[in-house]
Amino acid sequence: MPICERDPWRFQFFEGVDCPDDVRIPTDDIDSFVWFPQHAWVYQKQRMARSQGLPCGDLHHLPSQFPVFAKPDVNLRGMGLGSCVITDATQFRALMQPGMMWMPLFQGEHISSDAAIENGRCVWLRHAHGVAWNAGMFKHWTLESGGRAELDGYLTTWIANNMAGYTGMMNFETIGGLIIEAHLRFADQWCDLYGEGWIEAMIGLYQHGQWALQTSATRVGFSVPLFTTHGLVPEHPGAEAQAAIRTMKDVSSLQITFYPAKPGEAHPMPPGGFRLGIVNCWNLESGFEARRALARCFPNCQIMLPE
Repeated sequence: MPICERDPWRFQFFEGVDCPDDVRIPTDDIDSFVWFPQHAWVYQKQRMARSQGLPCGDLHHLPSQFPVFAKPDVNLRGMGLGSCVITDATQFRALMQPGMMWMPLFQGEHISSDAAIENGRCVWLRHAHGVAWNAGMFKHWTLESGGRAELDGYLTTWIANNMAGYTGMMNFETIGGLIIEAHLRFADQWCDLYGEGWIEAMIGLYQHGQWALQTSATRVGFSVPLFTTHGLVPEHPGAEAQAAIRTMKDVSSLQITFYPAKPGEAHPMPPGGFRLGIVNCWNLESGFEARRALARCFPNCQIMLPE
């Protein structure tokens, strides 16, 4: 398997793809941080904010304006761990802890963008926009078929100015067109929706330093998560039930995204809920139907479904 994947529910995307054993492609920030030390500074969120000319600071620097968004300056586990909105100086003094940073609270669409980079030059971009729900959860993500001219220009320019010498994938999270986080990897949650030849092109980028995706054809896709309340960690659905969902109309993949033998607190999860699974699909209503079918596989859980 060419991709260094920590989550076994995503092995399905990479099985059977030919790749030399010495080519290491990260999908996790912990690996990316170690393997690319020259560019690992992107995980320091104060440095990322300053690279965009944004106001930021730590617990020793009181913001001049509120509200602000606070979070760990470095978080290699993801899922919005330790993040919060701070509305005034009293909250700031109560909530800010050592190792945290603050930056402006952005408004606008939350976009996840994957980029292929050749020696500091962006050669491919694809965007997914998330429909925010509650406390770090998303109702679903839409993988877009086309580009976004303004965001494309912003990210391409930022990459050219900041990523000299880097070759590989990057993932950016933006709100309102400004970068809130960057990662030295791609988003492995929905890479099966990128189309034929994409994984092979990514392997070629790491193996040969060149991006060689031949087709520009893209298709709208959707990634639909299922959440339950924190607490109980159930067993996985049986293989037959999972297979039935995977064969439902327009479903591309099903991921059961937790370890039944681990306690809930050992899973990186958003504050609002515990993610049970993800349905990737080509039609949103079909994805909702598949999510309902998946929910029925967890009769002992308090399922959380968006209205």
